[in-house]
Amino acid sequence: MFVDYTKILIKSGNGGNGAISFRREKYVASGGPDGGDGGKGGDIYFTVTPDANTLIDFRYNKKFKAEDGKNGSGGHCYGKSGEDLYIKVPKGTVIKDANTGKVIADLSEDGQTELILSGGKGGKGNSHFATSTRQAPHFAQDGQKGIEKEIILELKLIADVGLVGFPNVGKSTILSIVSAATPKIADYHFTTLEPNLGVVNTKKGSFILADIPGIIEGASKGIGLGLQFLRHIERTRLLLHVIDISGSEGRNPVEDFYKINEELKEYSKKLAEKKQIIVANKADIMQNNKYYEKLANIAKKENIEIFNISAATGKGINELMEHVAEVLKTLPKEKIVSGNEKIVYELEEEQEIIIKKEKEIYIVEGRIIDKILGRVNMADNESLYYFQKCLKDSGIEDELKKYGIKTGDTVKFGNWEFEWYD
Repeated sequence: MFVDYTKILIKSGNGGNGAISFRREKYVASGGPDGGDGGKGGDIYFTVTPDANTLIDFRYNKKFKAEDGKNGSGGHCYGKSGEDLYIKVPKGTVIKDANTGKVIADLSEDGQTELILSGGKGGKGNSHFATSTRQAPHFAQDGQKGIEKEIILELKLIADVGLVGFPNVGKSTILSIVSAATPKIADYHFTTLEPNLGVVNTKKGSFILADIPGIIEGASKGIGLGLQFLRHIERTRLLLHVIDISGSEGRNPVEDFYKINEELKEYSKKLAEKKQIIVANKADIMQNNKYYEKLANIAKKENIEIFNISAATGKGINELMEHVAEVLKTLPKEKIVSGNEKIVYELEEEQEIIIKKEKEIYIVEGRIIDKILGRVNMADNESLYYFQKCLKDSGIEDELKKYGIKTGDTVKFGNWEFEWYD
C-alpha cells in the first residue's frame, strides 16, 4: 500500500511548574525560600530516515506528544526537562500547517532533522520571587503549556526524471528495461496505481527515474489518479513525455501531447515550465510516419527534443538514457521550500489583553492573565500584593480604567472575582 498524504496532531511538552518550598534545617533559622524551577517541555523534531518510503506508519497513529517537563522541588532542585520527540519520515516529506496550508518544512535531504514545535518553558520556583520586603513568597510560576498543531504530511517522491503520459503508453515498460525496478505491466489502463522508482546507470552517469501513474484529462481537477500523483512530478528536474506514436488505441498523439501539457499547466505553472523531452514510443508497430512527423514539427516549434524509440524492442532506449544523463548535468536540483519560508512554532509571550463586560462584571482574558494567575496563591496576602503589582506592570490596570471600571465594580480574572478599588 502506498500512502503519500495524511494529517496528524502533534503537541510539544508542557513546562514543569516551579516549586513552593522553604529551607528547613536544624540549627538554621529563617532558611528562606528554596523552590526550584520546573523543567522544560520536550520539543518535537521531524527527521529523515532511510528505512521508510511511504507514510503508512501514520495511517493509524495520528497523535504524537513530547514528554512534559518535571516540576521543581525544594533545595533549589530543578525539574528534569521532558524528552524531545523525534518523528521519522521518508525523504521527500513536506510538512504543512493544516489550518493555513503554509509550508513548515521540506525534508528532502538525507539525515535532515528539523525542529517543528518548541516545548514550554519551565516555571520559576518561589526562590526567584523573594525580595527585601517579600522574604517568604508563598507562590511560584506554572510552566508554559506546549503547542498543539494539526499538520499535513505530504510525500513528494524525489526523482531526477519523471515519466509522464497517458495510461498504457509504455512508461512502465521503459522503467523495467532501463532499471532494476519491476513495475506491473499489462495491456490495460491504470496498470500502475502508485509511483515506481528505479536507478538508471549509463556511461554518462546515473539518475533516478520515476514512473508516475497515468494522467488523463481533468487530472488537475481530481479526475482519475492524476491529482494525487501530480505532486510527485514537482520534484523532478526533467520530464520524459511518453507518447504512443502508433495510434494503436485510436488516440491522436498530437492531441495527447497538448492535453497532458495542459494538465501540467493547470496543476502548476512551475511544473509546466520544466524541461521536457518527447519520447515517441511504439515505433515498432507504427503504421506510417504522419504522427511522428507532426510531433517532430511541434517539437521543433516548441524547442523540445524528440526521440523515436520502441520500448518493446529496445530501439533507441540506450541513446535516450545517455542523453538524459547528459542533460541532467546542466539542470540544478530544486527545493520546494526556500530557507526564508521555514517556520518553527515557538511559544510567545502574548501581551494581548481582552476586556469585555457581561452582566455588570468586567471580564479580563488573554495569555498574559493566564501567566499571572499561574504564579499566584490567592490564599496568601503577599501573593495577592504581587498579583496587584503584576496587573499594574502589565498595563491591565490602565486598560480597565480606559474601559470605565470604577471602585466597587466586580472584575473577573479566570475563575476569580474581585471587587475593584482604586
